[in-house]
Amino acid sequence: QVQLVESGGGSVQTGGSLRLSCAASANIDGIYCMAWFRQAPGKEREGVAAVGSDGSTGYAESVKGRFTISQDKVKNTVNLQMNSLSPQDSAMYYCAAFRGCTDPKLVVVSAKLLLGSGYWGQGTQVTVSS
Repeated sequence: QVQLVESGGGSVQTGGSLRLSCAASANIDGIYCMAWFRQAPGKEREGVAAVGSDGSTGYAESVKGRFTISQDKVKNTVNLQMNSLSPQDSAMYYCAAFRGCTDPKLVVVSAKLLLGSGYWGQGTQVTVSS
């Protein structure tokens, strides 16, 4: 069992930055793919970024070049640095962990399939105003 707690959400203006953090209650090093998803009101949950147990990463096309996912294996945290934010990035952001995954790129594009699996946090709200 892994519990995930997100933090770092908030309100920023267009062009601003936020850093989300996800703290895991158990050792995630070499075991899990860690990922960030987001869901805006009235929209389906979508993958944002993921990092594999080998350090490989995957990103949604909409965030490439702006968001960076990183993993702190000592602290058991996964961070999402978000730069150049726009109102389209406003959503509830969720952290998730999936055991045994091999390709973080697949995690990013498989939100629908993954909703009923793995471990999920409660989410942190990101609001970007124009």
